[in-house]
Amino acid sequence: MKICEIGNLSGGEILARAVMTLDYQVLLSEGTILRKEYIEKLSELGIREVYIKEKVNTEEVVLLRNEVEEDFKNKVKTIIEKHTYTHSKELVELSKTADNIITNILEEEELVEKIYDIKERSADIYEHSITVCSLATLTSLKMKLSKSRIHDIGVACLLHDLGLRYLVVDCIDKNMEELSELELAEYKKHSVYGYSALKNELWISEISKYIILYHHERMDGSGYPLKATDIPLEARIVIICEAFDEMICGIGCKRVKVHEAIEHLKKYKNILYDGKIVDIFLDFTAVYPAGSYILTNEGEIGIVIRQNKTFPDKPFIKIIYDNKGERVLQDIVKDLSVQDNVYIEKVIEII
Repeated sequence: MKICEIGNLSGGEILARAVMTLDYQVLLSEGTILRKEYIEKLSELGIREVYIKEKVNTEEVVLLRNEVEEDFKNKVKTIIEKHTYTHSKELVELSKTADNIITNILEEEELVEKIYDIKERSADIYEHSITVCSLATLTSLKMKLSKSRIHDIGVACLLHDLGLRYLVVDCIDKNMEELSELELAEYKKHSVYGYSALKNELWISEISKYIILYHHERMDGSGYPLKATDIPLEARIVIICEAFDEMICGIGCKRVKVHEAIEHLKKYKNILYDGKIVDIFLDFTAVYPAGSYILTNEGEIGIVIRQNKTFPDKPFIKIIYDNKGERVLQDIVKDLSVQDNVYIEKVIEII
């Protein structure tokens, strides 16, 4: 990492350390991508320097381009923030947004062959909803579902956390165990609140409504609010995508690394989650996203620079430090899919 003056930032840099006020209030968390409005605000607050990640050229494959994702996020935010519990007709605009997200994903070349870099991050419910919609759309496309079923899934994803707007419980980057009994009971009502707000609307399909109600259910009946085990296929898809993204952005739980969220899905497939859908989901999800710093079993420190199409857990890595801790000046790139004796031991923090 390196120190960079605010005036030299252009946007797109990634924070290597959290930015805090003098009384240790976190303004921007570690890993935040600096947008121009963030930089302007930091400057207004008198912050002159920040720690950022040093740039290494990586080939990141994303579900939606940053500017497209930001546009969708702003649309969803604007529409949902206008919504009140008794007036839901304005939400019909999200039906078009879901179709636009699906269209954007379909426009990608070699859609079926790609491994996608989905990174842990701090996110709000709008960004979370966009990502869940994208993940569920891609999963559904790979399952060859009909266009109408994918549309219903996409609409439900954009609205699945609508009920969180009616809560006063703070659920960001918190384990549910940290909540009091009353707070936890209230939090678990959010899927019911979202469903109830839409149940009489004619513009949204019945299956979309059920996805909103079922998105925290689990195959073994341990979920909520209904403890259901007979879960529609569309809801089973969203449950997996939602649980994964929830874990890596810290909504309703402590944020974890991507590989930890993937291990969770593997551990509980055919128990909490539909195993066939988990396998399809993991087939296009990079275990170690581009830009991740890793430690190899040989003691070297590297950065993931791109993925292997057929091996989501064996990316290309660029070695930065050798096993003695010395900076590597040569351009050493290792393809872990062909080096059986080298593997990633763990993901490490910014160096």
